[in-house]
Amino acid sequence: MKTYLNIFFLFLILCTACGNRKASDNQAEDIKSDSTKIFALPVIPALLNTPESRADYLVRHYWENVDFADTTYLDHREVMEQAWVDYIDIMKLVPEETAISAIKQMYKDAGKKKKVFFYFTDLAEKYLYDPNSPMRNEELYIPVLDAMLESTVLDDTEKILPKGRRELAEQNRLGRQAEDFTYTLVSGKSGTLYGVKADYTLLFINNPGCHACEEGIKELKQAPAINKEFEAGNLKILSVYPDEDKEEWERHLSDFPKEWINGYDKKLMIKEKNLYDLKAIPTLYLLDKNKKVLLKDAVVGQIEQYLQQRQ
Repeated sequence: MKTYLNIFFLFLILCTACGNRKASDNQAEDIKSDSTKIFALPVIPALLNTPESRADYLVRHYWENVDFADTTYLDHREVMEQAWVDYIDIMKLVPEETAISAIKQMYKDAGKKKKVFFYFTDLAEKYLYDPNSPMRNEELYIPVLDAMLESTVLDDTEKILPKGRRELAEQNRLGRQAEDFTYTLVSGKSGTLYGVKADYTLLFINNPGCHACEEGIKELKQAPAINKEFEAGNLKILSVYPDEDKEEWERHLSDFPKEWINGYDKKLMIKEKNLYDLKAIPTLYLLDKNKKVLLKDAVVGQIEQYLQQRQ
């Protein structure tokens, strides 16, 4: 799924910021005329002449020409999916609170028809929730879950899944304290997440021998910013195996650097109490010295970028 419209919109906004209002407005008209009949993009008013105000208007009015009660839109799924993907990508241009408010309103409007509502919630699951999606973003998925729980077109049974996901999303949320747990080393000695003392703790929940985990270990070993902080003593890596096959874990201990803290969850508390959302393995969290979540369910590249900006 390409994301080309948002790039043009960003160009449009920047041109306006440089004072070329007439050219930008003509470009906006061209976008609208070139769009398919079933999805017409909003025309940003000329009086909005700053990048911030134009981005804000675009996000809030993106769907104004769509009648969500009309199920014939679903006959053009590829076009609507592309429009939705571009919409989510454009959220990068506005503050998080604006993005969340706009998404929640969009799904409230989409709730006029159950079939349409399900279509757009499925798109949110595919792009914002699926662990394999490069657009995965739990903070943007939360307002979708809230809209589902508040929806009048879903019955109680249909709300069970979003309710469970919403509860998990609230755990270890960005900016909040991570759930503490006890890990056990191969020596039998135990420790806790909160007992790890460092400016940063990189929590690496993984399974021994899984291909994605092996790739994750390799990436972490080769990550310059992570290793710079690690060697300086500012960052510690806590690798935890959350399942029950201790012998399998022990067989793969040599896969991990000895300098890391390599433990397993002896009492299976992470798994049985759902302390962490393990929809995908491995799972990476970056925590600060007080164990506040800085990055949740992140990839190594995101952690690298975060640390580089602070070095």
